[in-house]
Formats: sequence, C-alpha cells, structure tokens
Amino acid sequence: MTSYPLLLKQLWHTPLANAANQEIVYRDQLRLNYRQVYDRIERFGAALAAYGLQQNDVIAVMDHDSHRYLECYFAIPMYGATLMTVNTKLTPVQIAYTLNHSRASMLLLHADFIPIIESIHAELPGIQKYIVMADETAVPQTILQFDNEYECWLADQKDGFNFSDFDENTRATTFYTTGTTGVPKGVYYTHRQLVLHTLAAGMALTAPAAQQRFHSEDVYMPLTPMFHVHAWGIPYLVTLLGIKQVYPGRYAPDMLLRLIREEQVTCSHCVPTLLKMILTAAQAAAMDLRGWKVVIGGSALPQVLARQALEMGIDCFAGYGLSETAPILTLAQLNATAQGPMTDDTLAKLCCAGRAIPLVDLQIVDEVMQPQAHDGQSSGEIVARAPWLTQGYFDNIEASAALWRGDYLHTQDIGTMDSNGYLYITDRLKDVIKVAGEWVSSLELENALTQVIGVKEVAVIGVPDKRWGECPLALLIVDNNLFKESAAQEQVRLFVERGSIPKHALLTRFKQVESITKTSVGKIDKKALRAEHAVAQ
Repeated sequence: MTSYPLLLKQLWHTPLANAANQEIVYRDQLRLNYRQVYDRIERFGAALAAYGLQQNDVIAVMDHDSHRYLECYFAIPMYGATLMTVNTKLTPVQIAYTLNHSRASMLLLHADFIPIIESIHAELPGIQKYIVMADETAVPQTILQFDNEYECWLADQKDGFNFSDFDENTRATTFYTTGTTGVPKGVYYTHRQLVLHTLAAGMALTAPAAQQRFHSEDVYMPLTPMFHVHAWGIPYLVTLLGIKQVYPGRYAPDMLLRLIREEQVTCSHCVPTLLKMILTAAQAAAMDLRGWKVVIGGSALPQVLARQALEMGIDCFAGYGLSETAPILTLAQLNATAQGPMTDDTLAKLCCAGRAIPLVDLQIVDEVMQPQAHDGQSSGEIVARAPWLTQGYFDNIEASAALWRGDYLHTQDIGTMDSNGYLYITDRLKDVIKVAGEWVSSLELENALTQVIGVKEVAVIGVPDKRWGECPLALLIVDNNLFKESAAQEQVRLFVERGSIPKHALLTRFKQVESITKTSVGKIDKKALRAEHAVAQ
C-alpha cells in the first residue's frame, strides 16, 4: 500500500463529494460554492506554475477576511510553497522586517494596503512579483509595479492544476508574533501539523451533545483576522465539514451585523473587545442574536461580558492557545453535569481556559519542571505537548530552545487545573505582580473590577513601589455618571475577603484613562502600559 500523506488538499475530498453546492459568501458582493472555490484554487496553482514559482518559495498575503484569503490558505501550501500571512496591523517597519525575514518572494496585496507597501517597497528587494487584490474594478494609482490583478490572474489560466503529493512535513504556513517582547518572531507549521490540528479541534468542537458545539448545519463567519494564527484554524475545519462560510472583508459593525442577520450566521470566534462591540451594536439595533455561538480567545473572557452575551441568548464560551500552538489547546465546554441553569460556577467554567482538546498533553509545572497537582489550587506555568505545536521560531535557535526546554512548549502563562481538567489561567509570567513577596494576579483583579458599575474596560499592571517593590495599578475606562472609585475599592476588599485574590491586592491604585493600549490583534498591551506608567511611587 502506498503512503497517504496528511496534506491540506486532503481536507477537500469530503466537502467536494458531499457539499459541492454549499455556499461560500464574500460580504454582499459575491456568492460561490465549494466546487467553484476549488476550481479557483486549481487555477491559482496553475497561475503559480506559470510564474515559475517553486516548491518551498514563500508567498505573502495582505488581505481582509475574504474568499480570496481562503483560496490562499489552500492553494499556496497545496502547491508546495509556504503561505506567509502578513499582520497588517504591524508598523510598516515591522512589516518590512517580517517580509524580509521570512524570505518572501511574492506578495498578494489588497488595494487598501498599497500605501503601506509604497512606504517600504524600496526595502523589500526579495519581493519579485506583486499581485493586487481589489474589490473594485479600478486599482488606485501607485508607484508599485503590479504583475497582475488577482481575478485576471486566475482567469488567464485556462486549465486547472493537479496538486501532486509530497512530504507531509513540508512547511505550509508561517507568520509572525506581534512583537510585544521584542522584534516579531516567525512561527511555522507543516501540512501534517495543520491537518492534525484540524482533526483534533474538529473532534472537540463537534463532540458536545448540545451547547458549545459546531455541526454540519452551521453557518460560519470569522471575526478574527485571517492573518492571525490561521484564524484559529477554523477555516480549515469548516471547509472539512462542508458548511456555509461567510467572509466579512474589512470589519465594520454595521456590515458584521447585517451579515449575521441576512446570512443567518450561527458560529464565529473573536476577542472580547469585538464581542462587546457587537453586543452594543446589536442592542442599539434591537437585533436578536439568539442561536449564535461564539468562541472567545486572545485574552480572558470577562464574566460580566459572558453573562451579558448569555442573557442575549448567545452560546458564548472561551478557548485558549498561542501563536505557537496553531492555536487551539483547550475549549471551555461544559460536561453534562454542568449544563443547565446558569450558576456562578458554570459561568466561571465558561470563562476559564477550558479542557484540553484531543491529543494535547497539558501540565502545570514549577520552576524545575515538576508537575503540580490538579487540585484547582496548585499554581505553576502551563506547558504543553501536541503533534501540531510549532517546532520553534524561524531562524532563532536561542528563542526556540527556550520555548521547548524540558521537551514541553512553555506558554509563559501561569495557571491551575482542577480535578475535572478545567484550566484556569491566573496571569502571564511577565504580567503577574509581586507585592511584598506575594504574587497578585492581574487577571483576577481585572475580573473583579469589570463587575463594578460604570467600568467599561480595565487593565491591571504592576508598577514600581518604593516600599512594596510593586503595586497593582488599575487603569480604568469608566462612565463618569456611574463610576465611583469607592465602589472599586469595596469590590477589591470583597474579593480579598472571599479569598479570591491575595490581601496585598488591597494596595491597588486606580487611574482613569481615555484609552487602553492594544496590540495589533486586539490584546491589551501590558508591556506598553508598564512603560507608560512605570513611575515609582
């Protein structure tokens, strides 16, 4: 028997056989079916061959969430080349660094991002070919020399392309971390890793009997950028399932709500800030979101936000992973005994990191890699093993060795695990606050303060203190008509009395701010906040 390599092209066998006429929709502009999209993927392969692209070449993409991006997710790796997804939220200097460091030789570029590349094109000697992507027929005037326009490029190919088999350990994708701890670092994944992640995530997401599950009758729309960790790997999964897919393009609240309503979207994933924006817009529009399922990741899901979503009939639950883990490690799905009326305990479970998906070995360890008890109390760093975790950072031996010391991938997150396997993240190693020798979790303080009336958003950081070493500083965006600092102080005191947070949290200071700095993917940038507010008291 010949071998059957785990290649991304294998994900298409089932949907083409069983759901060839299922829709893939782009905004309010285009409707295709699975057969048509796969035909376009084949023409994409022929176009790459016509341009002389070789296996292992790196092809970069800058686009909004679109059917084009989905085609890139498959066609480029299926050709044997490497898809490099460019983080369009980085600075032009950082984008130039990632394109050069990845050794990209071709760039597919949405017209919206032309000004960025114009500003750095002289610093991109490795980019030999440019393809422009445009929603409109007219492409703006530019100093860039485009080799073709995407739709014309595909249309020029009269025949399809036969994607041959090759080694499943061939690199399929690469992208760069957001660089909050230095210059961006490149992570990379093979075909085998992405197929195994798809299968394991699929088993986890389709396993529950009722809630916190995806199924073949769902309608999917991503609400995280497709440049970020393969949009959590979900486009690969929903393609395998053969379900209807809706791609929203550039994010705009009105368009997102319109697509959810008109296309009857039932499953998505996003960061907490985007969920909050959608809930606010939906309430203003008196829109019914019952039946919508949304996985929340990127940062902790505040219980107050989860409760609001649940009260609106949304099936809302958390997930956890990293750029280095492809990304899904855990999902906060409730077991049968936990389903039912909402209690504080079930809400806490929906907002925790969740339980490991199949094939993930998750451990809590101390400083010398000794496993800690799964008792809900013993704390340590979260480390992981799974067959799809990145092998390291591209051209960065030192950082790769640190990532994988002791044969486990180190997440840099601190947490506990209970006897039922639920993982609770208490902080990032670099974000935990040490007050008079006692560790205070910034995440636990944030969870407490989000429940204070008038608090719209909160970030807690450690700042230098001459007496205590560090003290917590709570940066608050508030409604001045509702917020009282005394209420925030009382909330901290109550959580200390309950034993939810250590007593040194009582030293928390409060500062009202107009905005809270975020990273390019919507996470609170605590490194930047510490630099901004690091004045010893």
